[in-house]
Amino acid sequence: MHPSEQRPDEPSAGHRRFAGVVLVDREGRILLQERDEHAPIDPEKWGLAGGHVEPGEEFEPAAYRELEEETGVRLEPGTLVLHRELVVDHTHAHGTWDRMQVFVAATDLTDADIDCREGRQIVFVEPEVARDLDLTSAAADVVPAFLDGPGYAGMVR
Repeated sequence: MHPSEQRPDEPSAGHRRFAGVVLVDREGRILLQERDEHAPIDPEKWGLAGGHVEPGEEFEPAAYRELEEETGVRLEPGTLVLHRELVVDHTHAHGTWDRMQVFVAATDLTDADIDCREGRQIVFVEPEVARDLDLTSAAADVVPAFLDGPGYAGMVR
């Protein structure tokens, strides 16, 4: 971000809404998606599973829907917990600062349970590796803070 640009506290007029999901496996790895060159937002970077919240849809149902659409994983209602809400920089792709809610859950799933239906791959990544990946703007805001926070520590078995 350019030093003269300030991250707004509120999304832009005409903003979009997004829901993201972070799953933590038994080894403490987190599920991340490697986006391909066709992604409209942050192509060829690593990001969270998730996507647009449809008009009239709430954030939490969108998180479950997007996770299933991208991975084939259908979680039971009540599995995901709201981690945080933030304003994300999509000015390059859409010209807006958008609202995003990120949901988290511990899981017994493995890479073998994930069906990559979008992007190059969707896999569980070691925390130290995740920190060094070329992350999407939203994931760069979420991943390091999540890994350093009490929510993540409480999910690692």
